[in-house]
Amino acid sequence: MKKALFLVLAFALLVLSACGNDTTTNKTTSNKESKETKETTETNESKEVNLYTARHYDVDDELYAKFEEETGIKVNVIKGEADELLERIKREGDATEADLFLTADAGRLYRAKDDGLLQAVSSDKLDEQVPANFQDKDQMWYGLTKRARVIIYNKETVKPEELSTYEALTEDQWKGRVLIRGSENVYNQSLLASFIEINGEDKAKEWAAGLVSNFARDPEGGDRDQAKAIAAGVGDVAIMNTYYFGQMLNSEDPEEVKVAEGLGIFFPNQDTTGTHVNVSGAGVVKTSKNKDNAIKLLEFLSAPEAQGTFAEANYEYPVNESVEATELLKSWGEFKEQDISLSVLGDNNAKSILIFNEVGWK
Repeated sequence: MKKALFLVLAFALLVLSACGNDTTTNKTTSNKESKETKETTETNESKEVNLYTARHYDVDDELYAKFEEETGIKVNVIKGEADELLERIKREGDATEADLFLTADAGRLYRAKDDGLLQAVSSDKLDEQVPANFQDKDQMWYGLTKRARVIIYNKETVKPEELSTYEALTEDQWKGRVLIRGSENVYNQSLLASFIEINGEDKAKEWAAGLVSNFARDPEGGDRDQAKAIAAGVGDVAIMNTYYFGQMLNSEDPEEVKVAEGLGIFFPNQDTTGTHVNVSGAGVVKTSKNKDNAIKLLEFLSAPEAQGTFAEANYEYPVNESVEATELLKSWGEFKEQDISLSVLGDNNAKSILIFNEVGWK
């Protein structure tokens, strides 16, 4: 009898033990499946980056395709004008899908930062590839391409030895001969902002007023339109960005090529404060859901291969100091740059606009 009772108890313990093992096994399996599901979800989320860009160049699309090929990360590109994209990010709020905002000019990047739309990021690669003066001081944006704002002149009516500085264009000999686009243009706002930083507000205002008095016409059109106005005999000198000049020299439009071939390029202030430079650049959006991928794209675009491609295809100077300029850019000559952080272009933007209004720069 005792023996039978013992066998019954032993059998019962064996059954309970088996059930316990099944529970443990089921729990372990469930945890494993949960972990795998989470990893799969994270992997899917990490396979894209949403780029809001105000640049509209074929070379950019080629570089995004190269990035996708190398990393497996899909670049979803939304193009538009800079101010429109900024307003869209604001409107979309926390629901925005934007991960990275890319645009021309440090002044626009400052606006994005000032509106609270960007976040600080830290990357050893970015610090290595982008010099400190071409980064935001709080690491909220990084320059990717560089351009100089130079004097373009009519080879038939102006000798290069007549040119020297931006300030000299306010002298009487240039009355009725200077062409430049309007004051609403951020390139000009940043140019004046650099003068405020270097020379102070009073001197900057004096320069702006002096240039207005020497305008060949009221400002109109873009940089290329100033070059065409020189060719048409409206004026003799213009202030424009270097990459526009490169684009005209290599244009598919023979008339643009003809215009550019009749012009010379001059880097002002080489014996004083240096030529004004600016950047195209990008910052990670504050509410980015793919922050790591946005940083990877920034690192890719500032790496040597992409920097060389920008220079070759779009006539922009590399920000990465390990990359040489192209032969065309070298043919224009080496030049001294303004020794300032581009962050100040945004800091002084409001002052620039005020000065333009005061001196009647339309």
